[in-house]
Amino acid sequence: MEQDLNKLWQTVLGEVEMEVSRANFLTLFKPTMLLSLNETTATIAAPSSMIIDLLQRRFYQIIKKTINKLSKKNVEILFVPKNVVGLKEDAPGPLFLEPEKKSIPVGHLPRVRTEYTFENMAVSTSNQLAYVSATTVAKKIGQVYNPLFIYGPVGVGKTHLMQAIANDVYINNPNSKIAYITSEEFTNEVVEAIRTNSTSAMKRRFRGLDLLIIDDIQFVAGKEKVQEELFHTFNILVDNGSQIVLSSDRPPSEIKKVEKRLLSRFSGGLTVDIESPDFELRTAILLIKAKKYGFELNIEIAKRIAEKDLDGRSLEGLLLRVITRTNAKGGEPTDEILNDALDSKKEEDGNSFHPDDIIKNVCAFYRVKPTQIRGEKRNSSLVKARQVAMYLLKKELGLTFVEIGNLLGGRDHTTIMYGFNKIEGLLKTTRLSEEILGIKGGAGGKHMEY
Repeated sequence: MEQDLNKLWQTVLGEVEMEVSRANFLTLFKPTMLLSLNETTATIAAPSSMIIDLLQRRFYQIIKKTINKLSKKNVEILFVPKNVVGLKEDAPGPLFLEPEKKSIPVGHLPRVRTEYTFENMAVSTSNQLAYVSATTVAKKIGQVYNPLFIYGPVGVGKTHLMQAIANDVYINNPNSKIAYITSEEFTNEVVEAIRTNSTSAMKRRFRGLDLLIIDDIQFVAGKEKVQEELFHTFNILVDNGSQIVLSSDRPPSEIKKVEKRLLSRFSGGLTVDIESPDFELRTAILLIKAKKYGFELNIEIAKRIAEKDLDGRSLEGLLLRVITRTNAKGGEPTDEILNDALDSKKEEDGNSFHPDDIIKNVCAFYRVKPTQIRGEKRNSSLVKARQVAMYLLKKELGLTFVEIGNLLGGRDHTTIMYGFNKIEGLLKTTRLSEEILGIKGGAGGKHMEY
């Protein structure tokens, strides 16, 4: 009977795999099993209540339809955690079940923050899949999802998640050889090794690791020697059973000026995205951060801050303003204190921008998508929007032409220079200056001033 159930379930999984993304299949479906099947109910075991929640809300009908088709029955689906039925639990439960706290051993990892753990991470629908994937990798380094490629915009928790992997691996095995490094630091290591004729030592350092984590991998674009070294390091680590974790602000397919063989390696494991945090997650982040600072934050105040739709980093900055002003006045945080902190942040934001803000404003004004701005199409409306973005990124943020080229799909710096000069010339002879003022007025309420 058990063999028949397993055979049926493998057939079900084979059909489901054709209907869902590879990331969802590997993370949510593959660890499941069919426990029992009668005339009314199919009981399915999953590793954790978090995975069960995702399966129920997003894939219940697919599973039900497929089982009914193959079993020729009309059953409802019942999910149960594996630990309830005595099976090994492969993934942790949700954040707020108060998991057992693990202490960080003495001699901690360089550049990895001890507070960046899985236990300290708020989890919601926007980052659940990435969270489950990361915890699985931490438990089975080199065995699944190699590499794990995490992408998403600024301030959504990519760094927290990657450093949580490093901390978890280190806690369970302090003798593990682990390196957390940014792509810029990796580039500097390669350049310095070439300059000092010490490439052999550098290769031994990176190729002997158990876990290599590289943040912002998109910045290796256009750096041939760095890509070559990374490619060979990548192959050796995977062959040795070591784990690689990468992060980026975009998926591998959208990273330009990177060798195809290296992009193929990036895509060879599991690629998962983290979306901008939803309202519930922003609220949870605030409550967790406040607790970290030893501050009792009223949930209603947390909700009001979360309504501002900021990324995780901006939320923490605003929270610190509220905490500072509250401690200065004594008592509890009030509406007056919150409004004061919000006004202060608006003033600061008037002079503080991220490249994504400018690109978003340009796209909103010209009614194009960021993917089109970074893409290859060259119709006149897109070229104009793209060149205006080049101009503002240079004028507002002072970025180099190379940096702007990387931000806009890996374009050559000479293309960026041409676009900037063209817009600067047109501003003197056309009404384009009015459009620039409209963009600077800010889609989404941002205002740029020289």
